[in-house]
Amino acid sequence: MFEVPFGEYDLPDLEAAKSLYADLHEDICAGRIKGAYALDGFGLAPAAARMAFGNGLGVKLEADLDPDKLFAPLFGSIVAEVPASMVKELKAEGRVAGQVLEEKQLCWRDVNISLEEALASWKGTLEKVFRTRSGAAGADRNEPENISAAGSGSVYVCRHKIAKPRVFIPVFPGTNCEYDSAKAFERAGAETDVRVFRNLSSQDIRDSVESFAEAIGKAQIIMFPGGFSAGDEPDGSAKFFATAFRNEKLKEAVMKLLNERDGLALGICNGFQALIKLGLVPYGQIRGQEQDSPTLTFNTIGRHISKMVYTKVVSTRSPWLTLAGEGNVYVSPASHGEGRFVADRKWIERLYANGQVATVYSDPDGNVSMDEEWNINGSFACIEGITSPDGRVFGRMCHAERRGEAVAMNIYGEQDMKIFESGVAYFR
Repeated sequence: MFEVPFGEYDLPDLEAAKSLYADLHEDICAGRIKGAYALDGFGLAPAAARMAFGNGLGVKLEADLDPDKLFAPLFGSIVAEVPASMVKELKAEGRVAGQVLEEKQLCWRDVNISLEEALASWKGTLEKVFRTRSGAAGADRNEPENISAAGSGSVYVCRHKIAKPRVFIPVFPGTNCEYDSAKAFERAGAETDVRVFRNLSSQDIRDSVESFAEAIGKAQIIMFPGGFSAGDEPDGSAKFFATAFRNEKLKEAVMKLLNERDGLALGICNGFQALIKLGLVPYGQIRGQEQDSPTLTFNTIGRHISKMVYTKVVSTRSPWLTLAGEGNVYVSPASHGEGRFVADRKWIERLYANGQVATVYSDPDGNVSMDEEWNINGSFACIEGITSPDGRVFGRMCHAERRGEAVAMNIYGEQDMKIFESGVAYFR
């Protein structure tokens, strides 16, 4: 534990803090610090417990620690994980506060609390007020229905090769993932064209339609990004998105991209909702939804969910998934209020038989389950992402674009499904 001293009026000594942080930065760069937690108003004991919850490991705090400090505010101080062999090499001045245990326990002096009991207490405090499980019938079934092997078939091959494909990313009021999406495609080697749909006047709307049609005509890929277009109103997500792209000019431009230039389309989160309302998934064309068409609706729990989610690739028949391993598990952020995939039994069986179910919710080991811990929105048959019949249109809920060298470093599992790299490679 590295403590920042406090002076008059219980304010931290900022000069001492700057010096401490400089030394800590040096220790981190040298690899002497493996993990760190900024202490807050709750003190060392809750911080150590939270770190233990994250790793699934126990912790034993030193017996000589001042009891008053276990739960005292320690703003600015840092608790860090350091290999025992490197403690004496640390440049920053601190003290050993405890050690990590293989046993799943929280220990101090004669107090021993199982990690399971502590975690249940921590998560259960507000469970009646702010539920983490819906309690809906069947929401926690261990085995989902209709899970079967993906259909056989080859991946669609592009006949119009291009070294640096161009990606058109439309932005609507409420969209918030356009920058992450553009960066992901640019990292993969594509050019991006991000344009805003202006709607302050009727002329703005007409101009935006012309601008979008022109952009789609120059692109090889269209990508519908995530967010909350038009605040998910009225009555459901992505309606603004879908309404705009039913315009005859935009509809014609999109279908030419797909049918005449072997183009690709991708939709993530709000973009997936747009694809499914347009009919691009599962039909592969812009068309009206039928009464029994698959759709996305409100999460079982009835509110927005934001957490890291594990998904398993069950079919790589899509050009978007050629660099992903079939059967592999990937972890990505999910953030949505309407992500529950709903379809009748015939549709689910049809989608699996065609190999159109691309990804499903699973646990970190790839076990597919209806447990709300993993299938966070209650999607039927745990379906997280689907494609068009030929695989060139792909929609999914989890944000594959929200990744980077320093993003979610403390999350276990592979985060890069290489969706964007696969899409670029398809044209090469």
